[in-house]
Amino acid sequence: MAHGGGARGLIVAAPASGTGKTTVTLGLLVALRGRGLRVGAVKSGPDYIDPAFHQAATGRPSVNLDTWAMGPDLLDGLAARAGRGTDLLVCEALMGLFDGVAGIGATGTGSTAEIAARTGWPVLLVVNAKGQSQSAAALVKGFATYRDDVRIGGVVLNNVGSPRHTALAGGAIEALGIPVLGSLPRSPDIVLPERHLGLIQAGETEGLAERLAALGRFVAAHVDIDRVAGLAAPSLAGAGSDAPAMPPLGQRIAIARDAAFTFAYPHLLDGWRAAGAEIRTFSPLADEPPPEDADAVYLPGGYPELHAGRLAAAGRFRAGLVAAAAVKPVYGECGGYMAMGETLEDADGVVHAMAGLLGVRTSFAKRRLHLGYRRATLLADGPLGPAGTVLMGHEFHYASTITRGDDEPLVTARSADGGDLGALGGRRGHAMGSFFHLIARG
Repeated sequence: MAHGGGARGLIVAAPASGTGKTTVTLGLLVALRGRGLRVGAVKSGPDYIDPAFHQAATGRPSVNLDTWAMGPDLLDGLAARAGRGTDLLVCEALMGLFDGVAGIGATGTGSTAEIAARTGWPVLLVVNAKGQSQSAAALVKGFATYRDDVRIGGVVLNNVGSPRHTALAGGAIEALGIPVLGSLPRSPDIVLPERHLGLIQAGETEGLAERLAALGRFVAAHVDIDRVAGLAAPSLAGAGSDAPAMPPLGQRIAIARDAAFTFAYPHLLDGWRAAGAEIRTFSPLADEPPPEDADAVYLPGGYPELHAGRLAAAGRFRAGLVAAAAVKPVYGECGGYMAMGETLEDADGVVHAMAGLLGVRTSFAKRRLHLGYRRATLLADGPLGPAGTVLMGHEFHYASTITRGDDEPLVTARSADGGDLGALGGRRGHAMGSFFHLIARG
């Protein structure tokens, strides 16, 4: 039920990572849905894992809103579409509310506060009260006054030890004129399992429906759900554009999708479908080759290092990929790029043969985090655009490049603060890939 210019929404944010945003967001989504509301969700910033949990909790696809990587029209258009057919849209923040990067991107620095300012959606601030009482009010006052265009609509206290603890911290916050809408007791059993790139993926989480139901009951028991729903405000942002973030790679695109290849941004695929492209999926882990009638192949990121032995043994998949690359574009990102290379060394030091479309050899044995936004420029014409096209995206991986072989580099890249990262990725014939996760054209 959209009102005014856009969807009614609110933002679940926190002063820092690890404060309980995801717990509160998922529990809130389940509890709101239990009230009979049509609730949707979006995620601030680059994140593949949280939106899948959002979808499991709401029954609706969740998309990312990213002020660094997305231009204003794309950003507003995605927010507007996410809100269609909903009574309420919940945006889960990343990191701390005001945390962004040093350099300005397509619309801003990537902070959730910029989405709050752009949409006018109020913030439900999750505050970790462990180890403090009235001092929590000083923190909340700082967040409430830091930007005039960002409104803290209410607070949920987390890790509260007792009713007295709630009264001390909550009373001091209420005295600021900011309502405390919930108080969550310490509950170490209410957690979701984690892995090296964040949470275990929604599709792999054992008993996910039961876990989400438990989160919903936990949050409903300790948070005033009706008052939280009442916080939501119509978006002040415009309708934006329905144009895709990237032109489709082809008319019929074959996309690898299974436990090894899961990190494809929904807004990219939705944009390709809206532009008239047909999306076909296949499973490399099931030894399926790309459909022969596809005119482009996309291997998204994921966890090939956890399944390297199965991928190496998937003869039909590898032969089909090689045959496809002889006549049509094959594009790989991060894990997909690793699977297109010569070899992949897993965490145990075992080297597995990959498809050999590119000369790159990668290793997961010596873990080193590569993380951050990237502004990439294409070095040659191709399905991603003509040479010189600017692409906005990010890197998030622990794998290292042992050698690039004789591959021509795919892009040159700069970090968010403008630092020169040199050439990234590789291309050879119709095959191309890099560790760069694409979000939008610049």
